[in-house]
Amino acid sequence: MDYKQTYEHWLNSPALSEAEKAELTAIAGDEKEIESRFFDQLAFGTAGLRGTMGVGLYRMNVHVIRHATQAFAEVVLAEGPEAVKRGVAVCFDCRNNSDVFAREAACVMAGNGIKAYLFESLRPTPELSFAVREYGCIAGINVTASHNPKEYNGYKVYWEDGAQLPPVHADEVARKMKELDVFDCVKTMDYDTAVAEGKVTLMGVETDEKFLSHVMAQVNDKAVVEKVADSFKMVFTPFHGTGYKLIPEALKRLGMKHVICVPEQMVIDGDFPTVASPNPENPEGFYLAVDIARKEGADFILGSDPDADRVGIMVNTGNGEFKVITGNQTGVLMADYLIGAMKRAGKLPANATILKSLVSTEMVRKVAEDNGLKCFDTFTGFKFLAQKKDQLEASGEGNVIMSFEESYGYMLGDFVRDKDAVTASLILTEMAAWYADQGMTLYDALLACYEKYGYYGEKTLNLVMPGLDGLKKMAQLMADLRAQPPVEIAGVAVREQKDYKDGSVVCVKCGKKTTMELTGSNVLRYEMEDGTSLIVRPSGTEPKVKVYILTSGATRGECDEKVAKYTAWADTLKG
Repeated sequence: MDYKQTYEHWLNSPALSEAEKAELTAIAGDEKEIESRFFDQLAFGTAGLRGTMGVGLYRMNVHVIRHATQAFAEVVLAEGPEAVKRGVAVCFDCRNNSDVFAREAACVMAGNGIKAYLFESLRPTPELSFAVREYGCIAGINVTASHNPKEYNGYKVYWEDGAQLPPVHADEVARKMKELDVFDCVKTMDYDTAVAEGKVTLMGVETDEKFLSHVMAQVNDKAVVEKVADSFKMVFTPFHGTGYKLIPEALKRLGMKHVICVPEQMVIDGDFPTVASPNPENPEGFYLAVDIARKEGADFILGSDPDADRVGIMVNTGNGEFKVITGNQTGVLMADYLIGAMKRAGKLPANATILKSLVSTEMVRKVAEDNGLKCFDTFTGFKFLAQKKDQLEASGEGNVIMSFEESYGYMLGDFVRDKDAVTASLILTEMAAWYADQGMTLYDALLACYEKYGYYGEKTLNLVMPGLDGLKKMAQLMADLRAQPPVEIAGVAVREQKDYKDGSVVCVKCGKKTTMELTGSNVLRYEMEDGTSLIVRPSGTEPKVKVYILTSGATRGECDEKVAKYTAWADTLKG
């Protein structure tokens, strides 16, 4: 069917409510809008589904959720009766419709004879990963769009290890979604009946307590927190999301006496009324927290995104001004602190290892190696970091103490296989307290790291390409760069061209071609003669191409100059 036929198919389907039919009827004369909603299905990838909410095949709604869950249920059923018995954990965040979508997913699993464990109310993403592992589930579903704007929702799927679905299973779900009719294929059942018959089991405070016991086991130096607790102050915001409960509770158990929460942003609200974007990567969202921090004389500010898997911080520079610490800088601070704290506590394991995504700062590698640890790169995405952790630990090659991505994601401990703002908030607060006891702010600590390990600079640019045309432009940009790989960028020679799609490495000067271990991802990397790395990759969840600049230099000024020069080049890629 073409998009017009698909539109008519939906409009005439008895599965649609009157309100949904009215929404489709209202766009009857708008060809572009009809095409944008029905030109294709939302693509199911290794991150599941993500899109704007509305009625249509290329939108997030109950019909798309049921369709995806039916396809996923068939993948679970193919694993056999034991997998079916183990069941699927289902979680959701604060977004509009997330609770409805999660309940629909649980009912489709139950309708297929697969037991569902559904959280009774919204919970952090890492708790879903934990629940899959803790209860021995075959899989997990999380209804969340993380830090995306309010118009979005998403559907993330997990496998039995608690990590996001591996490509082989994601590909199978995508294949089945193409085969199955969006309406006719779905097997579901009434929610109240499913609960009454024990086919849907609700999870609540008992799972919170199990999760928190593992979180608190990550503490390295409770004594130093208690030592400064009377004077040490911090401000916390969950940006209207799922971090509102467990993060303050973990900090209280750590021994913190002055965790000042931003009252307006402690209110659960999928419209995110106090921010343009509920993303801790955007410093403008912290304006309410900064006002309180100045008034209270707080040492630092901590904010978790709506599903509490990412966390960002701002720190007092010592004069009441608050400075953003980037995800890369936070990773550096955390790695440096964790190594020292675990040594002091006698907790640093043999073969201690740190993992990072290939687009994250090389300074963490320097921190690791200078302290006798190994550091490995993976593709972007915590499923790859989780996979590498399991591989290293199973082989005895390394014991991973921390995994991180520059986009404010950190994974600590062995009880989750995804980024975890709850545990990261705990460790960041312990770290800030430890430095406070040394008479230092986290900003002082960051400057000390630069003195110790050298100067590094990073920048991530988002080349936004919305709409139908945007997807084509994104694909064209990557095709053009492959067709004519640059030999010079911003007046600097390219030393090596790396293509992670086929794993090829080309030496520009001699033309020699070799291969690398990482392969199978749509990412291009250019190693420059001045030591800078430039990485270009399309986002898997948003309509944009990301350009990463990773550089180093003898001084902060030299790093800034390089970043500015390559930023100008990246801007030309927009076309």
